[in-house]
Amino acid sequence: MAGDIQAGADALVVDVRDHVATALRDLTAAETASIRSGEAWLRVTVREPIAFGHKLAIADIAAGDEVRKYGEVIGRAVTSIQAGEHVHVHNMEGIRGRGDQAVKEGPG
Repeated sequence: MAGDIQAGADALVVDVRDHVATALRDLTAAETASIRSGEAWLRVTVREPIAFGHKLAIADIAAGDEVRKYGEVIGRAVTSIQAGEHVHVHNMEGIRGRGDQAVKEGPG
């Protein structure tokens, strides 16, 4: 099953369609992370420190492209994101549960 934690994995891809993996430990810049995606193992050079539980791009993501995690679109890249970069609020906007973008009805 995709998403099983494997011995030796540094990060986890939940669904093989995902653009990001979740760090299973703190990752340091310049290290090579071993990531399990389905039956395949990926190796991605980490470009900046990424804390446990945070997202790591496993492929380049162009500005404006959707970002997929859990097999679902979770946001949109606001800048280009290179494989190995931290994916978070500084380079991705969430599109799920955004109360600040809810339609507001005026008086009347």
